[in-house]
Amino acid sequence: MFPNGTCRPLPRREESCFVMAGEEEVQVVESCFVMPAAATPGRALRLSPLDLMLANKGHTPLVHFYRRCGSVGTTKDDFFDVARLKTALGKALVAFYPLAGRLRPDAKGKLEIDCNGEGLPFLVARSRLTADDFRDFKPSPRLRRLFVPLVDDSAGILCAIQVTFLKCGGVVLGTATHHGAVDGTAAFHFFRTWSAFSRDGDRAVVNLPYHDRTRLCARDPPIVHPDALSTFFPKIILSRTLGPVVNEVFTLQKDQVSTLKHICGGASVRTFSVVSAHVWQCMCLARRLPPNSTTRLAFVANIRRSMMPPLPDGYFGNALINLSVADEARRIALGELAYIARRIRDTISRVNDELVHSAVDYLELALTKTDNSTALGSLPATDMRMVSWLGMPFYDLDFSWGKPLATLCAESNRGGFAHLLESVQGDGSVRVIMCIEAAVLKEFECLFYAKSGAMMYSKF
Repeated sequence: MFPNGTCRPLPRREESCFVMAGEEEVQVVESCFVMPAAATPGRALRLSPLDLMLANKGHTPLVHFYRRCGSVGTTKDDFFDVARLKTALGKALVAFYPLAGRLRPDAKGKLEIDCNGEGLPFLVARSRLTADDFRDFKPSPRLRRLFVPLVDDSAGILCAIQVTFLKCGGVVLGTATHHGAVDGTAAFHFFRTWSAFSRDGDRAVVNLPYHDRTRLCARDPPIVHPDALSTFFPKIILSRTLGPVVNEVFTLQKDQVSTLKHICGGASVRTFSVVSAHVWQCMCLARRLPPNSTTRLAFVANIRRSMMPPLPDGYFGNALINLSVADEARRIALGELAYIARRIRDTISRVNDELVHSAVDYLELALTKTDNSTALGSLPATDMRMVSWLGMPFYDLDFSWGKPLATLCAESNRGGFAHLLESVQGDGSVRVIMCIEAAVLKEFECLFYAKSGAMMYSKF
């Protein structure tokens, strides 16, 4: 046994749990497991149906690029000091102890978190690459291979971290967090706590996580409201029929976003609704869908404040349900943007306590048919999925050496998926990171910018 708060080396049998980057561009120079800095509860943590729904999504790979800074108190040798990062991580894991555990099947074969305190993998690497080699900041298999530990799902590891020192003096922080354990809101709660301990030491202000997931367990007996399935979208269907896909980043400037809102009803309309409507319409046109075909836009809703009473602050788990809007392709491709945005907005407005419970109960009834193997493939050519990271504290991870230059998903390989996030400058612009069929990329790009530009002039 290793004392609490120490790092234990990776035994050879455990090194195979994750794949390290090729030595030609990145060389791993240190690896260990970081454990909680104090004793933590040793128990099995039951997962909710909302957790189990996402178990086959595997690990979410994120990368954060940092430039070497001249912050007050920073010396030449302490930029992203590894010992300091490990100490802070051990302290954060005391409160967020499930991430130091392992995902295991229980006696009935249902996944749970074994809170055994075994720790999470922490890699240190060095690279001859520079931040300028990735100045476009868009997802790619290479980005993930170089900077994010590729965890073997069978190992049950819930979070893995890699700190890579670049030739230019900058750092890339790569993280892989299992979606079956936490959603983005919960994951960034943990990362912000880690960064606070690194930056402020024992003076760090910590908002404690809430680990009890029973509020999102199924009712007994499960009851699915008849109207729930008109809004709740239980399962994303993936296939391999789209052909080659590519990643591309499109940006809407603040004035373009304001124009979209003006057309769709005013400044009170959510950015997510108007940008999603614009992207969906452009995709329907670029794909040249048959007019009578049905097209679907899927997205998730954070239900932390939709329940009665709301979930406790700091709820540490998945609190997302899938929603969708379906319509004839002709009505989306040729309809008014305000109509499309209203369809999205109306769907979101129907999320309430009963819908959440019906969704949870539906998933509980379907668990016997759930496949926990990693989901692969792309959406059907008629469908899109929007993942909103708007409002997420992506750029708040200041470990004492400044905020990141860029933060993004390291890899997006499912065609038809789009991620929305604000720019690092905080200037009101929105980045749309698309995984799109190569065959329609050029036409989509033309439509995306031409239509948003035309709308700007049409409002005057």
